[in-house]
Amino acid sequence: MANISKSVKLGVFTLAIMNVTAVVSLRGLPAEAEYGLSSAFYYLFAAIVFLIPTSLVAAELAAMFQDKQGGVFRWVGEAYGKKWGFLAIFLQWVESTIWYPTVLTFGAVALAFIGTNDAHDMSLASNRYYSLAVVLIIYWLATFISLKGMGWVGKVAKVGGMVGTIIPAGLLMVLAVIYLASGGQSQMNFDGNFFPDFSNFDNLVLASSIFLFYAGMEMGGIHVKDMENPAKNYPKAVFIGAAITVAIFVLGTFALGIIIPEKDINLTQSLLVGFDNYFKYVHASWLSPIIAVALAFGVLAGVLTWVAGPSKGIFAVGKAGYLPPFFQKTNNNGVQKNILLIQGLAVTLLSLLFVVMPSVQSFYQILSQLTVLLYLIMYLLMFSGAIYLRYNMKKAPRPFRIGSKGNGLMWFVGGLGFCGSLLAFILSFIPPSQISTGSNTVWFSVLIIGAIIVVVAPFIIYAAKKPSWVDPNSNFEPFHWEIQPQTANVAAGSASTTTSNATTSDATASGATPSGSSKVSSGSATPNNTSPETGNTKKEIPK
Repeated sequence: MANISKSVKLGVFTLAIMNVTAVVSLRGLPAEAEYGLSSAFYYLFAAIVFLIPTSLVAAELAAMFQDKQGGVFRWVGEAYGKKWGFLAIFLQWVESTIWYPTVLTFGAVALAFIGTNDAHDMSLASNRYYSLAVVLIIYWLATFISLKGMGWVGKVAKVGGMVGTIIPAGLLMVLAVIYLASGGQSQMNFDGNFFPDFSNFDNLVLASSIFLFYAGMEMGGIHVKDMENPAKNYPKAVFIGAAITVAIFVLGTFALGIIIPEKDINLTQSLLVGFDNYFKYVHASWLSPIIAVALAFGVLAGVLTWVAGPSKGIFAVGKAGYLPPFFQKTNNNGVQKNILLIQGLAVTLLSLLFVVMPSVQSFYQILSQLTVLLYLIMYLLMFSGAIYLRYNMKKAPRPFRIGSKGNGLMWFVGGLGFCGSLLAFILSFIPPSQISTGSNTVWFSVLIIGAIIVVVAPFIIYAAKKPSWVDPNSNFEPFHWEIQPQTANVAAGSASTTTSNATTSDATASGATPSGSSKVSSGSATPNNTSPETGNTKKEIPK
């Protein structure tokens, strides 16, 4: 295994908390609270068929390519070639761009509850123009902080993750326990069925969005080089983070359902309403504005984490020649300024859908579904690519490996993740009956047309790329299938040289003159004369 830097920056628990902060958002709890006790089934089901496979597969791939850049671009590209690798990282970047308005909507709702008049707060939270204004203000604030560099981002993200996500989640659970222990009447029927009614197809449709709750666990793969003994510690951090994530989602959903009747649950407001109800019960209503500000701060921290992640990944790939020089520009802090500005314009345009959709809630749901669709395509590539690499890179070192021998366990884990992702992908196209999403025409148009545009775009960009796009300072490592043909050609040239020299020696011994032999063999051994596609005709020619 390659040497890791002696300067160890991340411990097991630190990376685990970073994963929790990147993955967990309390904004999704109301959507699952509608299911009552069966919500636990959905969380556990998604954890088994998606979260755990994602964590394991990402751990193997991250450890396998721990000394090479690219993240998901590297993982998919090693399996299927540059075009598909570029698609994967492009989807990861665009998905996060579409996700920003949905998570920021939650932040806008949180800020609306700073006031002391419940009726006024709820009315303000439902106002699409207010939500639009707050979404844009918070996002551009996050962009401004990101342009200051990773020092600022790290500080805000760390504090915001604790203050705005982990602490509120713990507080919500504690309040639920106090409420029940003091004789409070639960609004959730814990005597209900753990298993949902599968005859009601709508239950599966809305529940498919739960896969997005767990998305992002693979992002921790970029930090594998920052750990001591990643083969052991990285998977450990992933599983600790996964366990904390599931616990927060299940217990947090229960805590919300205990205080709010199912019929009154609203996807964007209920978390704040739940806190309000608990604070009134314990005679601490003065805490409501504080928790609202904390949740909004947590949203800012989450947005910062993602602004600094996928955009940095697409930037590194772009410098390797996959994006025009315009997108490779940085500011004085070394931050990818033009990518962030283009991303900001896209978020602004998407946010304008507030004025088209019938409600803030419907806007929230349709963009969440589009995000799910795009991210799941990336996961389908990742899971299938991991299986393919077991055969295409048999002898490659795997510091962490799913299964000590053979490929059976990888087929099971990767196949489970692939099938789970495919199921969620198909179901995501169907509008949930539980939520008013407006016209079905608008719903299908946004999802289908949006998905097609985003998937086609990276292939068009790839087809248009030019050698001049490559930054001379980029040190992006070649893929294994680029190196192998060149190595084979060099080896062939060396063998030719050896044979020629032997012939020369024999001929000299017999008095013959080997005219031009050494010149030819010397040329054959020159790596610059080799063809990168030799022996690998299914891959595109590296540029």
